[in-house]
Amino acid sequence: MEVIVDSADQREFHEFVSARSPTFMRLAFLLTAGDQHAAEDLLQTSLAKTALKWHRIDDPDKYLRQVMYRQQISWWRRRREFAVAEIPDRQGPDGTHAVELQIMVQQALGKLTAKQRAILVLRYFEDQSESTVAATLGCSIGTVRSTAHRALARLLQLCPELHELHIRSKASS
Repeated sequence: MEVIVDSADQREFHEFVSARSPTFMRLAFLLTAGDQHAAEDLLQTSLAKTALKWHRIDDPDKYLRQVMYRQQISWWRRRREFAVAEIPDRQGPDGTHAVELQIMVQQALGKLTAKQRAILVLRYFEDQSESTVAATLGCSIGTVRSTAHRALARLLQLCPELHELHIRSKASS
């Protein structure tokens, strides 16, 4: 399929990619549970799909985000691979604790399904409403609520340090 793109559309697309790539790379990184190579592949594939339909897209951010979530879920369904690396022992409250917590969270996110991860990223990282998440993923608001609830419970089970951090932050506020 050949797509004819005029120079104005091409320039507009390149400007969009230049301006928004860092934001979407962070999103891809989260969706792939911290796998840099998979995140780069996800973003590149999604941008290629977006470029094909560029002249018909009203909201490029929304469209690209939706392509990314659907692409990641599609890849996940084909692979069905899960990270199983052991969580390192915590050495103490020195400066490495934040890094260790980040690694533990990445590992825990990697053990969630792609849909659970997508819903958590949309709801809590991008701070989108349940209805927006439902529209982006093509599911009901009830599915977003129940999946988010189960995903958070599973995340806390996999990474209990998050629960302790949440309790400490509530106590200090």
